Amino acid sequence: MFGLSYICVLLLASSSLAHVRMTAINVNSAGWDSTGVRLPPSNSPVTDVTSNDIICNVNGATPASGITTVPAGASVQAQWDPGAHPGPNLVYMAKVSDAKTSTITGLGWFKISEDGLHSDGTWSSPLPNGIYNFKIPSDIEPGNYLLRVETIGLHVASTYPGAQFYIGCVQINVTGGGSVSPATVSFPGAYHGSDPGITINIYYPVPTSYTFPGPPVFSG
Repeated sequence: MFGLSYICVLLLASSSLAHVRMTAINVNSAGWDSTGVRLPPSNSPVTDVTSNDIICNVNGATPASGITTVPAGASVQAQWDPGAHPGPNLVYMAKVSDAKTSTITGLGWFKISEDGLHSDGTWSSPLPNGIYNFKIPSDIEPGNYLLRVETIGLHVASTYPGAQFYIGCVQINVTGGGSVSPATVSFPGAYHGSDPGITINIYYPVPTSYTFPGPPVFSG
């Protein structure tokens, strides 16, 4: 059983961490590219899961200048600012006719990656060097997508609103691939404040498992 002193150490460690933004992606180790990232105006979190800001963050409907080419099946790295709060990492995609669209409401999103509580009691975030690794499904339809990369800070999530959602959307064009069109969910709508992965005390009692919000990962 963990004592009060242990809980205080965890809380102090969490308070030294920071708000973050996702700033670039690296596709198949070709180099970092930020031209397609819809960078929010600040590193402040979204806390309301019913807000349109939960889609692509604040000003998420404002297109970036570029579209990053991503082959189906590619290995991708997302670069976050260092020092994210403890919590999970999740990645979604939504098919669009034009990755530079300013209409982001009503899109259908499917989850392609998630990583949360590890067997040693550590969380996916903070990430080593701020880098999260994932793969693009190899059998999805080619074309333009928005890639939604997210880390959720759970350090003050014992009541709602408390969880801090840090989101970055990237304009991509998927090449190759197949003909699969995965089942989708909507944002807002996929998350609820009562979800056990959103309202959770990660300090006491220390959890031994974690239930991710949103749909299961598309397995291809």
